Amino acid sequence: MELKRSVSIPEQEIQKTMVHGTSTMLYITNIGYYAEAQSHYRKRKNGASQHILIYCTEGSGWISVNGKKFGVTKNQYFIIPKGTPHSYGSNKQNPWSIYWIHFLGTLSEDYAFLTQNPLTIFPSYIDRIDNRIELFEEMFQNLEMGFSIENIQYANICLIHFLASFKFLDQYRQIRKQDESDSILKSILYMKSNITESISLQELAKGANLSASQFSLLFKRKTGKSPLDYMIQLRIQKACELLDNTNLKIKDISAKVGYHDPYYFSRIFTKITGSCARDYRKHPKG
Repeated sequence: MELKRSVSIPEQEIQKTMVHGTSTMLYITNIGYYAEAQSHYRKRKNGASQHILIYCTEGSGWISVNGKKFGVTKNQYFIIPKGTPHSYGSNKQNPWSIYWIHFLGTLSEDYAFLTQNPLTIFPSYIDRIDNRIELFEEMFQNLEMGFSIENIQYANICLIHFLASFKFLDQYRQIRKQDESDSILKSILYMKSNITESISLQELAKGANLSASQFSLLFKRKTGKSPLDYMIQLRIQKACELLDNTNLKIKDISAKVGYHDPYYFSRIFTKITGSCARDYRKHPKG
């Protein structure tokens, strides 16, 4: 069954992290996972604005670069440098499942080498394939939890290890997972699972066994945003995912992320992402 998960980081959120040296070296612009993606196809005559890594873990597909077309199968990956004309897609009879990342940074050229053909990571007792997938989930889940500076920085640090796991197969290390007992993390998970609801500050504070003022202070200290601003961010982030991966009408997406006034949703979406929802949808990711 076809499944699409993706996160796109707004340019203004990326720029906020640029004052931190690690984020200038390598950083994520878009990230996603497509399972059994039978309909997946991309063609970019002038290439992409970012480097693209695609890692196939199941099924098969194909890639065409510089006039040469190659098949892509399970446990293979390819990297396309920015500005390189290309096309790629899934095999409809045996659709691929892929992990993909668009990335940039001052060190990105070191990792954005054009593979002459898809490269294989052979399964073995030292392959660490499971660790690599866990590392991807570290990046994805942190970004999915919202665009705090810490989340983006952490994901970008993980990106260095993730890309190194391809270029230097035996040298990457597993990144420790977040402690799910954290009260702020629990609050964010609650926000995500009730994204269509109107959640009060008092309700969140009560769930964390804190006063409203204590909760607000701790939340902003850990995320850099107020609880209300963070909820708005999560809603717009979910809206971006729906715009990227479904054919739902914008007014229906608005309702699914808790905005029953589509015009208000449009104003908030534009403010957060820098573009209107209709224009955002015109630029496919992955």
